[in-house]
Amino acid sequence: MGVTLDSLSRDQLEALLAEQQQAYAALQQAGLKLDITRGKPSAAQLDLSKDLLTTPLEDTTSDGVDVRNYGGGTGLPELRAIFAELLGIPVEQLVAGNNASLSMMHDTLVFALLHGTPEGGTPWKDGPVRFLCPAPGYDRHFAICQHLGIEMITIDMLEDGPDMAAVREHVADPAVKGMWLVPTYSNPTGAIVSEEVAAELASLETAAPDFRIMWDNAYAVHDLTDEHAKSADILGLCTASGHANRALVFASTSKVTLAGSGVSFLGGSPENVAWYLSHTAVRTIGPDKVNQLRHARFLGSPQGVLDLMARHREILRPKFDAVQQILSERLGEHGVATWTTPKGGYFVNLDVVDGTATRVVQLAREAGIALTPAGASFPYGKDPRDRNIRIAPSFPPLEELTRAMEGLTTCVLLAAAEKALAA
Repeated sequence: MGVTLDSLSRDQLEALLAEQQQAYAALQQAGLKLDITRGKPSAAQLDLSKDLLTTPLEDTTSDGVDVRNYGGGTGLPELRAIFAELLGIPVEQLVAGNNASLSMMHDTLVFALLHGTPEGGTPWKDGPVRFLCPAPGYDRHFAICQHLGIEMITIDMLEDGPDMAAVREHVADPAVKGMWLVPTYSNPTGAIVSEEVAAELASLETAAPDFRIMWDNAYAVHDLTDEHAKSADILGLCTASGHANRALVFASTSKVTLAGSGVSFLGGSPENVAWYLSHTAVRTIGPDKVNQLRHARFLGSPQGVLDLMARHREILRPKFDAVQQILSERLGEHGVATWTTPKGGYFVNLDVVDGTATRVVQLAREAGIALTPAGASFPYGKDPRDRNIRIAPSFPPLEELTRAMEGLTTCVLLAAAEKALAA
């Protein structure tokens, strides 16, 4: 371990600041245009599924559905069977939709706001609605709440799931109608919700009888190591606890096949599925069954999905390794940051010196490196400690990612030295 900033004299801090200012000036002169903002699949990953577009298709499925025509609101049974096994959900309780699970999440909340839930009672819009938001978390979840006027309550996301002491405290409020959760390789920390936490969430006594867990299993098969993390069976746990309708499970093929032309999934209790379909029947006359059949034929089986994800891992793993190496080599000895080492998912969570994340992002932007805004992983974009930065290694080529990370670490050191001297 090298000498941390806390142990440096003022003269040593000034020398470090001067060194980082010089490195930053060189960074600005390099004319960089690098982007590590969002967790998008790279072109090389998308190429893994290029044969999806030329997969030979028949017009009619094995159960006699003409995929060219209207209907089939639940989605094709062949594709649902593949993902039912992967997600641990009975096939009859899984709906296949169009390309974005985010649309399903949005619609689910809109239906509850306008019409209420299967438990009866008033539509959510008729009273105050609050949602628990484990943070750091997924910014698009928070954007849905903000757009729909749902008040967000920030709670800590820990290594084994949300802070259950905070959850227990807040669910005593009948206005708290639900919570967001990415259970496996959480965005952005990579945390995995433990069986114990999942069981407590399922059995929790809540003041709102229609409390919902929005279980967004976006990274269910997105391992970065040979070890597969099995998600807790939240639907089974809820049913066993007498709260069968509590959880709604979401997933998609967005980072499995083609991100812009994937298939989304919603799983729930039979009552929840019937409720959801009763509202989507008014909104649509069926999903894109041609695309669903393409996916069923291209993927073939649950093992076919896992084999494809192993090829994704071959592309992604070197990028995540490079991020870890650069962070460790450039920042490890100075004690100015901590970061996660995820075993799956699409992100690395970086915490810098308190009060400097906004400055780091500004410095990076002015040097031609685009980062997700500081605080984006918190409700309303407000990180109370101004320390959190989400790193998305997947999209850029390895060489560009390496340059972006080297530049980012210079910005972290510069901002940390500035603050240490100011103090």
